[in-house]
Amino acid sequence: MSYFMYDVMGVTVEKPDPAMIERVLDGLTDADDEHPDVSLSHENGWCLSVFTNGLLIWENPDDDVPRPGEMRDVTRDETLRLLGLLAAGDIESIETLPWLR
Repeated sequence: MSYFMYDVMGVTVEKPDPAMIERVLDGLTDADDEHPDVSLSHENGWCLSVFTNGLLIWENPDDDVPRPGEMRDVTRDETLRLLGLLAAGDIESIETLPWLR
């Protein structure tokens, strides 16, 4: 399975391991209006974007999903868990969560 992350400056990190995922998240301390998030994308098209305020955006731009899902005030531990699920391609587990659409 293939997946990658964009860090806060938009640099691509191919197949980051859990330690690298944490480092990319740490980069959110440098977020600004132009670079507000980091994201992990899977080869199946699903993407999880993470913002400094605990906002997560769940979407698949390649799919006909009407609106992206949102969750607010997500803890770092839960964010790491979800990024790990997406890296593993476990879309079903992520989809069962209470996304606001």
